[in-house]
Amino acid sequence: METLSRGLSKRWSMAFTPLQHSHLQRTQAHPNTLKGRTVKRRERRAPLATLLLLGGAVLFFGCAAPRPGTIARRAGDEIVVAGQFVHTGTPVVLWTDPGGYDAYRVERRFAPVDQSSWETSRVAVAELKTPNRYGLRKAGVLTEEEIERVRGGGWDLPLLQQVVDQFVIHFDASGTSRNCFKTLHDVRDLSVHFMLDLDGTIYQTLDAKERAWHATSSNTRSVGIEIASPGAFGTNGSKSLSEWYARDSDGKTRITIPPRFGDGGFRTKNFVGRPARTDLVEGNIQGQQLAQYDFTPEQYHALTHLTAALCKVLPNIRCDYPRDASGQLVRRKLADEELKNYRGVLGHYHIQLNKVDPGPAFQWDRVINGARALLREPQPKGGAEELMTR
Repeated sequence: METLSRGLSKRWSMAFTPLQHSHLQRTQAHPNTLKGRTVKRRERRAPLATLLLLGGAVLFFGCAAPRPGTIARRAGDEIVVAGQFVHTGTPVVLWTDPGGYDAYRVERRFAPVDQSSWETSRVAVAELKTPNRYGLRKAGVLTEEEIERVRGGGWDLPLLQQVVDQFVIHFDASGTSRNCFKTLHDVRDLSVHFMLDLDGTIYQTLDAKERAWHATSSNTRSVGIEIASPGAFGTNGSKSLSEWYARDSDGKTRITIPPRFGDGGFRTKNFVGRPARTDLVEGNIQGQQLAQYDFTPEQYHALTHLTAALCKVLPNIRCDYPRDASGQLVRRKLADEELKNYRGVLGHYHIQLNKVDPGPAFQWDRVINGARALLREPQPKGGAEELMTR
């Protein structure tokens, strides 16, 4: 605001100076000018200068000191990173918003209210071991002095930018973000920063400063997102595929929410989801041959914008995915040393041997190239050695 004030003051000074200078020149050029005529000129100019001055003052003081009780408007596309709002260009629902999902709460979100408290939940659900489903980013990355500073929530953006250098992409295997949060929060004692629903709505459940529990060894250095999807399955078929997908008369594939999940909880009214590609996609991940329907175009649009925003505000996250020596996607877990040195966007399966998400259908180039275009970044150069080192 101080910079803005100086800028406005400079512009006002420049606006007034030519008027005063012009008047002085005219007075000096005509020494015999009648006083009355000179005064009349001043009288003509005074109202304009006064109006400009008053208008500028209103603008300046209105900016510097909003009226108490004024609502600070949001655009609806902001994520929260170390307490700061960061624009993404795509709809975001925060944990503080109506209809949001709040991972800071200790009670179960979907249990009956009189049975949702932590005291009741820890008895009812064996997997719930701690009321907090997240922690502090500290192991091996912060000094004792920094830990004392941030332990009460006092992260600043520059410090977080030093710590976070991975963006981990999951599919939720729950099908919808509502069901995903129920699984993570109410059942498994886990968390994730972002969830991406079938209709492209992003839900943020925690500030990106928090150490969410989503990717084991990468939790301290990463932010994560769960993309709504039933998941990937063996190529011999799965009941889940027939539960979640159907073919219309025109041959196009449509997502069908199983009745036990109700209406799915989508923000978009009457949303009908369709995979970005009509047919099943097969591919090999971790040495397994898998089949999966693609994610929705709405999800790709939103994820591309979120990826660009995170790579911009947390610049140690390189806008790229793990590549082999020929520049192709790595389809296995990264070796420990590779993972230690890797900075960028990656899948859950790059971190853990027992994971295959985001699966063979995920279009890495669509997301990364789209995010680079938003950031106006060039295509990467070099092979694995360059792309997978700090």
